[in-house]
Amino acid sequence: MADGNAVQDRRDSRGDDRGRTSPVTFMRQVVAELRKVVWPTQQQLITYFFVVLVFVLAVMLLVSVLDLAFGKLVFEVFTGSNTQ
Repeated sequence: MADGNAVQDRRDSRGDDRGRTSPVTFMRQVVAELRKVVWPTQQQLITYFFVVLVFVLAVMLLVSVLDLAFGKLVFEVFTGSNTQ
């Protein structure tokens, strides 16, 4: 390791010396991997969209309520109640 050969070693876990992948080979591999993907149907996509939309709206409502509550609490703490 002292001679720096560990940095130059490009062998994979099987011990093969692979070198660099050409851009054409890379694109072919990308297309081959994309063909393996199981794409959702239109109905699944619509369902997922509405599930995510409802979840985001619920989280927005929760954060808004907490923000309002903490805002009122901080306002009361720093201004005090001046009812006489």
